[in-house]
Amino acid sequence: MADIVVIGGGQAGSSLVARLREQGFEGGVTLVCGESVPPYQRPPLSKAYLLGDMDEARLYLRPESYYAEKGIELVLGAETVAIDRVAKTVTLADRVLPYDQLALTTGSHPRRLPAAMGGDLAGVHVVRTLADVDGMQPGFGPGKRALIVGGGYIGLEAAAVARKLGVEVTLVEMAPRILQRVAAPETSDYFRALHTAKGVAIREGLGLERLLGDTHVTGARFSDGSEIAVDFVIVGVGIAPATELAEAAGVAVDNGIVVDAQGRTSDPHIWAAGDCAIFPRHGQMIRLESVQNAIDQAEQVADNMLGAGVDYDPKPWFWSDQYDVKLQIAGLNTGYDRVVVRKTGDSVSHWYYGGETLLAVDAMNDPRNYMIGKRLIEAGKSPAPDVIANPETDMKALLKA
Repeated sequence: MADIVVIGGGQAGSSLVARLREQGFEGGVTLVCGESVPPYQRPPLSKAYLLGDMDEARLYLRPESYYAEKGIELVLGAETVAIDRVAKTVTLADRVLPYDQLALTTGSHPRRLPAAMGGDLAGVHVVRTLADVDGMQPGFGPGKRALIVGGGYIGLEAAAVARKLGVEVTLVEMAPRILQRVAAPETSDYFRALHTAKGVAIREGLGLERLLGDTHVTGARFSDGSEIAVDFVIVGVGIAPATELAEAAGVAVDNGIVVDAQGRTSDPHIWAAGDCAIFPRHGQMIRLESVQNAIDQAEQVADNMLGAGVDYDPKPWFWSDQYDVKLQIAGLNTGYDRVVVRKTGDSVSHWYYGGETLLAVDAMNDPRNYMIGKRLIEAGKSPAPDVIANPETDMKALLKA
């Protein structure tokens, strides 16, 4: 009976091993986790968990007992040292695991500030793991001063939690506007206004020169020469795919572990899924950093490891919670040239078009239009932009058109 080893204990790894068992695979399944806790949800870390509204056990994707019940060997706190593709073995610090098929669900690493900029000072945090959030949580409190570096979703979510806990927040973004890499100016404007109204000092188009302090961060100096005093710093400047193991083993890597449409790497016995994998979609190689992709791609890879032979065709969706606003995103806005704004009361949605083709929707506290937009995109339907913009349009009727 074959043995499957999965390296990486995040959402993708947990989804993949569960799917193998659901599909009736009876061989050996081993899930190797770098952290000392079972696979857990990451999105609540910077929101409900940091706020204290969710305890650790509720973060777990499945109870630890699940893995034993399903005959899945869960190896916690294990460093993977190397992959030997010829011998088909995975070397851990204390043992060697043979495999017939191997899946890499190694996820990603948060980008950190270099030591030359003060990135190694105490009190400088990133948001990626349970340990990261546990380490920063004691610093949150009324009157504390935080600098958040980076105006993407992680930075904005951390700013929202910090303000809820009474922290004074300055957010600095080097680009001309927050969310520039991922959203239209209209969405940036919405969230800038939201955070400013909540007391966040947002400074755009401004670089961080360096953090100040001897051993613990005490302040920050910016590219315009200005300085502020801070008690702690949260760095949210993006993530990089965790490709080191694959690269060392000679598996093809190019801004991610390169896989084909079915999730197979350049080695026919090795697969990859989740944040670490770059795959073909509509003629382009893309990586998707989302819970939806981690689950869906991992499940498709599990099926293909068992012989399904089905290409992965994602239907991307994302979300972000900030204060009392829930942002829901459907589709990918790459290549848009026009944004249509639809507003109903306190709800607003931004519809991205490339020519006459509907590409994506950002919906703020607007679940109904989010679901309609998502279904339109998945069905390949593109209502005319002026139809979306018209407040009199019966949106639900567009699904039947």
